[in-house]
Amino acid sequence: MQKIGVFVCWCGSNIAATVDVKAVAEAARKVPGVVFSADYQYMCSEAGQGLIKDAIKEHGLTGVVVCSCSPRMHEATFRKAVQAVGLNPYMLEVANIREQCSWVHKDMATATEKAIALMQAAVAKVTLNTPLTAGTTPVTKRALVIGGGIAGMQTALDIADAGYEVDIVEAKPTIGGKMAQLDKTFPTLDCSSCIVTPKMVEVGQHEKIHIYSYSEVTQIKGFVGNFNVTIKRKARYVDEAKCTGCGACTEKCPSRKAPNEFNMGLNNRTAVYIPFAQAVPKVATIDPEYCIKLTKGKCGACAKICEAGAINYEAKDEYIEVEYGAIVAATGFEMIDVSPYDEYAYTQSPDVVTSLEYERLMNAAGPTGGHLLRPSDGKEPKTIVFIQCVGSRESCSSGEMRGKPYCSKVCCMYTAKHAMLTKDHYPDTDIYVFYIDVRTPGKNFDEFYRRAVEQYGVHYIKGAVGKVTPEGGKLKVQASDLILNEQLHIDADMVVLAGAIEPNKSARPLATMLTASMDTNDFFTEAHPKLRPVESPTAGVFLSGMCQGPKDIPETVAQAGAAASKVIGLLAKDHLVGNPCVAHSDEWMCNGCSQCETVCPYGAITYEEKEFRMPDRTTKVRRVAQVNPAVCQGCGACTVTCPSGAMDLNGFSNAEIMAEVDALCR
Repeated sequence: MQKIGVFVCWCGSNIAATVDVKAVAEAARKVPGVVFSADYQYMCSEAGQGLIKDAIKEHGLTGVVVCSCSPRMHEATFRKAVQAVGLNPYMLEVANIREQCSWVHKDMATATEKAIALMQAAVAKVTLNTPLTAGTTPVTKRALVIGGGIAGMQTALDIADAGYEVDIVEAKPTIGGKMAQLDKTFPTLDCSSCIVTPKMVEVGQHEKIHIYSYSEVTQIKGFVGNFNVTIKRKARYVDEAKCTGCGACTEKCPSRKAPNEFNMGLNNRTAVYIPFAQAVPKVATIDPEYCIKLTKGKCGACAKICEAGAINYEAKDEYIEVEYGAIVAATGFEMIDVSPYDEYAYTQSPDVVTSLEYERLMNAAGPTGGHLLRPSDGKEPKTIVFIQCVGSRESCSSGEMRGKPYCSKVCCMYTAKHAMLTKDHYPDTDIYVFYIDVRTPGKNFDEFYRRAVEQYGVHYIKGAVGKVTPEGGKLKVQASDLILNEQLHIDADMVVLAGAIEPNKSARPLATMLTASMDTNDFFTEAHPKLRPVESPTAGVFLSGMCQGPKDIPETVAQAGAAASKVIGLLAKDHLVGNPCVAHSDEWMCNGCSQCETVCPYGAITYEEKEFRMPDRTTKVRRVAQVNPAVCQGCGACTVTCPSGAMDLNGFSNAEIMAEVDALCR
């Protein structure tokens, strides 16, 4: 005989303000099988859990229903509570009467009626629940960090310092990311390279860290604690083990027409190149698109000059498979393509540049040696206009979003930095900044912005630039000042566009491989925005840096450390307790169609030939599905796909689900 206990939570006023919790508790007492019902202000509190424990012991409860917030919040809490007094944790159900009732209804009668229905459905399900036992799986004591920017490097260092092996997979020939391209950092204006270069060296020399540069992840299988990852090591045509990074090959290479990616295409590089002087690993890479030897079969100058014999024109892409216990996504960001915003003349004039291109123009290691010169004629600009929020927070007259709907968070600060650095080097330069809002939310950020205005005399104008027109060696800027309600016409020498930040293009395919969640802007979604901000909803996958959303360097480093601490906590365990809510197949019903195998995102289902003894005593070999419970994550995709109804899910069986539906339809 089933003995069910129902516990209704007030959640302070979150639930009780809209749902009559006492009426829900009273209605529960009338449901067949319910022998105890109570309501309490905070059921997740120690006192609330004590109420549940006492009721289980006193009434000999065989099942528990908690009517509270989403099971994503406290299901694990309540499972531990019932397990502590001897009840199987999977004999508990959570009826979500907060997010699905009180937070979406204003009328108490309607919300209460719905809460009672959800309670009844949960009771119907728990009546059919069966005790489940979780298995354990070993943990591979190695972590993978995808991305070698400041977020990836900091995450890897923190994990490695805890004694665990870490691999960094970086798509570029060197680690360092966007921070290596910056000149100074706000709000302290200290040298970016002086900060990031020692960090790169530390990563490169750490005995626990292995760098796979010029590489990418192509396939991910497995599950938390036991991921199997395929890494593609792209042919760089230079043997990393032999190359000394002397640079002799780059000096002798006759092909010098390749756009320099590190300098944002503002100058050219040779076909064989080292991205920048402090690159880690400091190994040359041959660009097959521009190499004369690889495209025409001629030249070979780099091979002749290389004393180490590191050049190998016959190199091929390599694929390696490595096992990991945890994966960290640190794929970083890109600046949006501002070409579609041609009212700013980006495609019409070389003197219209993006903020990152401006960084390279001001950098001592940049294409102009740190001298701010107009790309068109090499002269110093006397008037510069900065345009904020290009492709960000913009909409058409129809109301449809034209660019990104979000604020990129760092643009206001780096524009203030650019303005101050420019005025430091060229005090007589006139600088105008057109903005929607100035957002300075960080520590000492507002003071930094005020310095630009009050100390350096930068002209901040709240308004929009309508058009930029190249004419007579100048950039004619037409704009509006919303404060003074005036139309402005400025003859500028340069225009700098603060473009929106977007996730790296590799984020979306990586999320697909990880079965991780993303938002509509292709940023990775955290498991919970407040309680689990660095964890993906996919177990064993963690988030670091701008792959999760726009943030500045200190915030990125802080999140990298947080992600590392979560990884360390996972790798510190020898075994992980699995989820017993996994699929299983009724082999007598399975017709071997393979549909469940095709739809399974985790590769948990395989097929094998088995011999069956038939009712007429003959034997028959049939092809049937087999589920690996260690790999299955209980998503249920196979159960809804199976045409013969052979697949079912522990804890969410067809019978249990239909019992809930029947209860809701009464």
